[in-house]
Amino acid sequence: KRCGPQNTECTANAPLLYRAIISGEPYPVRALITADSNPMVTQPNTKLVYKALRALDLYVVFDMWMTPSAELADYVLPVASWLEKPSLWTGHGQSNYILAGERAVPAAIAGEYDHRNDYDIWRGLGMRLGQKEFWPWGSLEEAYSYRLAPLGYTFAEFMERGGYDFPPAEYHKYKKIGFATPTGKVELYSTVLEKLGYDPLPAYREPSVSPISQPELAKEYPLILITGKRHMPFYHTEFRQIDSLRKRHPDPLVQIHPETASKLGISNNDWVWIETPTGRARQRCQLFAGMDPRIVSAQHGWWFPELPGEEPWLHGVWESNINVCLDDDPRHCNPILGVWPLRTFLCKVYKCKKVV
Repeated sequence: KRCGPQNTECTANAPLLYRAIISGEPYPVRALITADSNPMVTQPNTKLVYKALRALDLYVVFDMWMTPSAELADYVLPVASWLEKPSLWTGHGQSNYILAGERAVPAAIAGEYDHRNDYDIWRGLGMRLGQKEFWPWGSLEEAYSYRLAPLGYTFAEFMERGGYDFPPAEYHKYKKIGFATPTGKVELYSTVLEKLGYDPLPAYREPSVSPISQPELAKEYPLILITGKRHMPFYHTEFRQIDSLRKRHPDPLVQIHPETASKLGISNNDWVWIETPTGRARQRCQLFAGMDPRIVSAQHGWWFPELPGEEPWLHGVWESNINVCLDDDPRHCNPILGVWPLRTFLCKVYKCKKVV
């Protein structure tokens, strides 16, 4: 059944995907497209990601910037920014509001630039692959009109109303058919997990890499590494190439408790190495007393657009990218969801002797 261009996501487990690319098991994966992404910086175990991307027969990137990942691609397609394409946001189908926006500037001007939006690229590929029946909407505006049709609007009409609305109560699907669970109710006891043979209730499991589960490893790597902390003015790996934003936040920072730093001979603003059994990255120390002394909190998403893009530099992807330090071996991942550890890895921290 054709469900239309809804905000529905289907994803493969990234650690298993990269291993399949390298090994060919359980089946070969020879081509990959990444859209508005930067797996060399956003995915764990950067060395493995690099090996996988280099093993592909074809790697295509849709992006606005030449990121470390884009530098490895066979083809880079310049996509439209949020100002160059319309938008329709429903919070992945979970929100009780609709927010829309028109394109502010053309996505293409003849003789100057041609930025295709993601929908145009995916539709073009689908049409070439014989999927015409699944792509009846000729533009993103037409696709959004299809989604708004149950409310009685086209996309243009919705924008004339202001582009923002709380749908009437009768359109809240949970009022009619319940929630998207087998019982139609909010499930604290998951019948889906139960059917799949998992514990239907939350349960604590000690991380596979922690001072408790691996006390011998903790003797060499005594600190617990937390990654993924958000930091303004950046969003994940974006905006390092914008000079005004880099001036506000020029360097990657790792927060360390003052007592811990003192024992390690580290002062505020010192450059330090963060090392795990998987790899190491360097960031600048930021003393922070509001944390457990056993914890260090490293910023994620760092690369340096000002450094050379060609290999081996790849815009400094090996310098301060904390994902170089993370291991995504399946035995460390969540056994149900496959999520890798972001806040439980063991590390050691020591002062850089010299920063070039």
